[in-house]
Amino acid sequence: MTRLLTALVGDQGIVDVQNPIRLNNRTEPEPDFAVSKPRADFYADHHPTPDDVLLVIEVSDTTLKFDRQIKLPLYAKAGIPEVWTVDITRKQVICHTRPEDGTYRAVETVKHGETLSSVVVPVLTLKVEDVLG
Repeated sequence: MTRLLTALVGDQGIVDVQNPIRLNNRTEPEPDFAVSKPRADFYADHHPTPDDVLLVIEVSDTTLKFDRQIKLPLYAKAGIPEVWTVDITRKQVICHTRPEDGTYRAVETVKHGETLSSVVVPVLTLKVEDVLG
């Protein structure tokens, strides 16, 4: 997944794997993957903040409930523009966009055999089975 995301995103962003995002002074979740705006220093002096993050990807098997009930509202409240929840069990990806008032106003489920496209990172288009393996 890391190799695939990095190849697709190219110079359009920085792909981080399980690195913190600083949402506020007390909250730094570690998403499975995050795509942040490109920076020459690769965020060497601080973790990306919501203004830096373009897309968060959470891969959920046993953590689906926690990701949906805890992490997703944190990301929405912080204004992260797009979050993908990869539901391994159901073989689907739930795409959340348009954060507003602590929730995502647009939610789309993309299933095995369908194509997944990022709203915020246009170069990121792939098949769900590429994400699921």
